[in-house]
Amino acid sequence: MTKPADLRAKSPDELKDMLIALRREQFNLRFQRATGQLESTNRIRVIRRDIARIKTILGERAAAAAPAA
Repeated sequence: MTKPADLRAKSPDELKDMLIALRREQFNLRFQRATGQLESTNRIRVIRRDIARIKTILGERAAAAAPAA
């Protein structure tokens, strides 16, 4: 699990790279679950929440960069 403070210290490019890597891992875990090979079911939840954290931080930065309407 990644802490929000650690994510806020990263650049948007680093966050996007992390997001891509987490989505790949999420896909692999879903595939393992479907084939009955998944050992740690909690990892799916952790990955999903890390993806949400990254998307939230990217959204906050985009909203702050946009001019107030």
